[in-house]
Amino acid sequence: MLKFATWNVNSLSVRLPHVVDWLAAHPVDVLALQELKLPDDKFPLAALAQAGYGAAWLGQKTYNGVALLVRAPGTLADVQRNIPGFEDDQARVIAATVQPAAGGAPLRVVGAYFPNGQAPGSDKFAYKMRWLQALRGWIAQELQRHPRLVLMGDFNITVDDADVWDPVGLRETIHCTSEERAQLQALMALGLHDAFRLFPQPPQSFTWWDYRQLAFPKNRGLRIDHIWISDALRPLAQACTIDRAPRKWPQPSDHAPVVLTLADG
Repeated sequence: MLKFATWNVNSLSVRLPHVVDWLAAHPVDVLALQELKLPDDKFPLAALAQAGYGAAWLGQKTYNGVALLVRAPGTLADVQRNIPGFEDDQARVIAATVQPAAGGAPLRVVGAYFPNGQAPGSDKFAYKMRWLQALRGWIAQELQRHPRLVLMGDFNITVDDADVWDPVGLRETIHCTSEERAQLQALMALGLHDAFRLFPQPPQSFTWWDYRQLAFPKNRGLRIDHIWISDALRPLAQACTIDRAPRKWPQPSDHAPVVLTLADG
């Protein structure tokens, strides 16, 4: 059995104790992190090694930043940082071929922090559309090279209205626009599956809640953190859940981890 997780930690320097504690309780094989918000030389490799994990990362001071953690003695190889051929000064993508600690066939894992987009019609929204198109072209190539592929991270997009606490009030706002969702559908059409939706889930299941206006206690959230798996991995999927517990901790990230369980194969 293999476990994969994604978590936007909203500053690894602030949330490192949370990550270490969570990994001790949930020793997943691979954890994708987003919004590290620290430069490469400040990445806490020693602390994570002490927790039993190796890592590959792409940092950026103050903003963005992504990492893949692998449970030792598992390994990360053929690391790719950001989308090849797409000029970008923002640290948003980290990919690697993972040999899990438990053995078995390797998998290609892509961890990504999709652009927020700010608002429809803005320059940041246009960048988001360009970035999504470049990602899709690259993922198509990755799937040809690596049929066993996991794409996970903070997508900053809801798949449909079931991912939105107020689908009427938030219709066509950022994360919920037709343009963004069409990009997700085109990405999924490459042969990817939303692992969370492969299983019965409680209604109003979200992964992000604003810090303001008691959004978490009132469950006014969005499901924007996703784990998608390729056709080759779909038969191995056993469960996909959202762990809301860390959102209740002191000084939490505004995102909760998402965890996928795959059968060995």
